[in-house]
Amino acid sequence: MLRITRPIAVAMFLLLGLSSLFLLTSFTSTPLLSVSALFGSSSKSQDRIPDSYYNDFDADPSLDPLRRRANATLVMLARNSDVDGAVRSVRELEDRFNRHFNYPWVFLNEEPFTDEFKRRVQVLTSAPVSFGLIPPDMWYQPSWIDEEKATAARLKMEEDNIIYGGSLSYRNMCRFNSGFFYRHELLLPYKYYWRVEPDVHFHCDMSVDPFLYMQDNNKTYGFTITMFEYRATIPTLWSAVREFAERFPEYVSPDNAMDFMSDDGGENYNLCHFWSNFEIADMDFWRGEAYSAFFDHLDSKGGFYYERWGDAPVHSIGAALLARKDQIQFFREVGYEHNPYTHCPAETDLWERGRCSCDPARSFDNDGYSCSGRWERVNGRG
Repeated sequence: MLRITRPIAVAMFLLLGLSSLFLLTSFTSTPLLSVSALFGSSSKSQDRIPDSYYNDFDADPSLDPLRRRANATLVMLARNSDVDGAVRSVRELEDRFNRHFNYPWVFLNEEPFTDEFKRRVQVLTSAPVSFGLIPPDMWYQPSWIDEEKATAARLKMEEDNIIYGGSLSYRNMCRFNSGFFYRHELLLPYKYYWRVEPDVHFHCDMSVDPFLYMQDNNKTYGFTITMFEYRATIPTLWSAVREFAERFPEYVSPDNAMDFMSDDGGENYNLCHFWSNFEIADMDFWRGEAYSAFFDHLDSKGGFYYERWGDAPVHSIGAALLARKDQIQFFREVGYEHNPYTHCPAETDLWERGRCSCDPARSFDNDGYSCSGRWERVNGRG
């Protein structure tokens, strides 16, 4: 058996500490709220979905998962040029999950979908499918943005080789996903959604209905992968968050998850966020008074265009600050891949039960850039 001696262990600890300092060096500002005001509780949370939610379709093909359903939909934002990737994602999620549960699909695009896109997607599912056009006022850069300032910011980020740094359409998408998709007329009838992107992969069978689990357990937000954000894209985001919390302390949940995103009581952001290309969440939370005020405050700063604020940190901070920590769910059961990262269940029983095609040893959870270990620790599991 390989044994780690004390000197080696100390060296490893120091190395990891230096790496963390490098990754988490933050801009500083004056304190916004006290440590106790922003920190969440350290209470333990158990997040495995109980066996009672699982259906054994192989043992009993007559099982009817439709006997009890949540008010939920699968949603994809895609362009017509994404059709091949959209087909792959829909095919895999139908095979792994939705062929049993038959939840409806909603596809959104800033341009009308082509007949080819519709035909190739609809043939993959027996569930209802809707195709929607995003209204211009939800998608395009608002008129009050200083375009000269925004253009200069894009050019600078492009020169600095920041991914999507020069893209206006990417910024439109991030702003739409942060504060508008759940207001689209096709999504208004639904409470829960599962966000699916083109060209992603689902590696495990899902015989459990995650929407019902969310509903029954008062969950607000679910994720599979969490990582550090690229600091150069959000230099002023945290100061805007602190300003919001100071202005609207009544919206800050007393049992929030800020200890996941800040190491010093909310003074600085440690850059951890949930990777939002996979989300299972409650749209009524986004539509609610607290998050609406939060988004409006951030949007007024222009950071989606003057910087490159992403929907991942915006959603993540919003959920972590405004919801209770126990309302955020790590869906460890879901084998999910968005190139180049994969979450694969580490628990042998979950991996076998899901007949997963991924390799747990290659899961991004084990990567030094992952924040999953931090999430486990702040929930008393690390």
